[in-house]
Amino acid sequence: MNDKIKEAQQLISEADAIVITAGAGMGVDSGLPDFRGHSGLWKEYPAIKKRGLRFNEIADARRFVTDVELAWAFYGHRLDLYRNTQPHNGFNTLLNLCESKKGGYFIYTSNVDGQFQKAGFENDYIYECHGSIHSLQCIENCQDSVWSAHKTDVFVDKENFKALSYPKCLYCDEVARPNILMFSDSFWNDINGKRQVRLMRKWLDKREELNEKVVIIEIGAGCDIPTVRIKSEKVSKKYGHHLIRINPNDEEIPEGINGVEIKMNGLDGIEAVVN
Repeated sequence: MNDKIKEAQQLISEADAIVITAGAGMGVDSGLPDFRGHSGLWKEYPAIKKRGLRFNEIADARRFVTDVELAWAFYGHRLDLYRNTQPHNGFNTLLNLCESKKGGYFIYTSNVDGQFQKAGFENDYIYECHGSIHSLQCIENCQDSVWSAHKTDVFVDKENFKALSYPKCLYCDEVARPNILMFSDSFWNDINGKRQVRLMRKWLDKREELNEKVVIIEIGAGCDIPTVRIKSEKVSKKYGHHLIRINPNDEEIPEGINGVEIKMNGLDGIEAVVN
């Protein structure tokens, strides 16, 4: 392991720019729940366990039509949780690293919690591929519009686990929902994602044009929903960048990709490889 850590440290030291790709494991060290597998969901929400619902059933876009009080109980609680969570020290370590590089950084994350922004990373250099809980949209996407949830408060009856209030669409007064890609989701508005993907492509192409050395640091991206892992590998293959994969369970890197496997959790891995 020491040899791999030293190799990762050397790659990072020589890099002109950093790409950070982050999955659910990035937030665990801040105290945020990990919903991979239904056990994590049931531990955090006993009321959902009583109903026997799994994550793909509670995080289903159709739930906002069939049982809006339950849907907003789940997402309202998460909104409040994420607002009150402070990013762990690894975020600051990465921010200092990224700001020290002449080519800067770009973040690609499947997390919807807004922790990178809260830690001080600039919004124009973040691609939230599954959306953000801090933005809202109409359940029917009536005006192809997304707006901030900054002034939205959802009051939840925790004993019965139902929302006592929930936001409405600014345009048609239908139910509003988080601007998050859910299961069975035909109405997710990805207007923000389309803008972010253009910014990321432009940034990556600029690094290639300037012949800058880029390192991808992937943190806590599992295999259950492999969106982040796939992105890391695609960027590595297309541009020839080295990949440092930090993961306590799924650290393997496929053949044909130059990289270093670090079998550690997010915070420990960050502190180990960023010196």
